[in-house]
Amino acid sequence: MSKKPPANKAGDVPGGKKVVATNRKARHNYAILDTYEAGVVLQGTEVKSLREGQASLADAFATVDDGEIWLRNLHIPEYHHGTWTNHAPRRNRKLLLHRKQIDQLVGKIRDGNLTLVPLSLYFTEGKVKVELALARGKQAHDKRQDMARRDAQREVVRELGRRAKGMS
Repeated sequence: MSKKPPANKAGDVPGGKKVVATNRKARHNYAILDTYEAGVVLQGTEVKSLREGQASLADAFATVDDGEIWLRNLHIPEYHHGTWTNHAPRRNRKLLLHRKQIDQLVGKIRDGNLTLVPLSLYFTEGKVKVELALARGKQAHDKRQDMARRDAQREVVRELGRRAKGMS
């Protein structure tokens, strides 16, 4: 008999990533300039809760304090099997990046009107990672222009589909 491949840890996808949470409003509210992948310092019950797919990035943002990057307002609910060792759901979590990347981000944030926004939280090879975006806030007219552009693109695709089917 042939051997079975080793079982993956929960949350691992061979050669890929398992997305736990996404910040869907981020691309609507911000113009994304650059993205970074950062590790997250977590407690055991936080990882267990994430493996169950529970997290919310809705109000989350990242700040720079004393040369370290911190993720704030990320909501990871308490692990339901946890005891008195459970974590605080909205505690500040440290992000792990190379020193050169941190210095680069600090320089860009200080120079322009930019912010750090988490786009997604996922597992890669058993490790929890966050996709962090360097972004500039959009104003109302920018959002309207984007919506008009998407509507026009959708109409073009719809019309091409009609012509391909011979309906026009």
